Amino acid sequence: MIRLGTHHREELVDITEEVRKHVRKSGIENGIVSLFAQGATAGLMIQENWDASVRTDVVHLLQKLIPRGVWLHDQQDGNGDSHLKSGLVGPSETIPLIDGQLGLSTWQNICFCEFDGPRSQRTVVCTIIEDC
Repeated sequence: MIRLGTHHREELVDITEEVRKHVRKSGIENGIVSLFAQGATAGLMIQENWDASVRTDVVHLLQKLIPRGVWLHDQQDGNGDSHLKSGLVGPSETIPLIDGQLGLSTWQNICFCEFDGPRSQRTVVCTIIEDC
């Protein structure tokens, strides 16, 4: 499990180093890393890591595509947009594990997507499966 807190209503948080720690701890060299964000208003995304503005651009794009305050679910708890953004992005990512390293390219990192924060605790389930 990866536990993290978020600081804004909507943000992408880089969790790549936490995933790498779990990989090292597992001792598994080849297989897959399966990640799953728990929560109906969160998601996971593999994205550019060179420039933090990309993460901001993703948030701004989703805000334009799915604005706040116009959805039926907003009548319940005011976060209809958060649920829609989470559904669009999706809760999971699968990354190959090659020779003990995440099979990401030079410019890819793993981002936790917060759409209904800030939250003191969010959880990502990290499952590492070895090749047969």
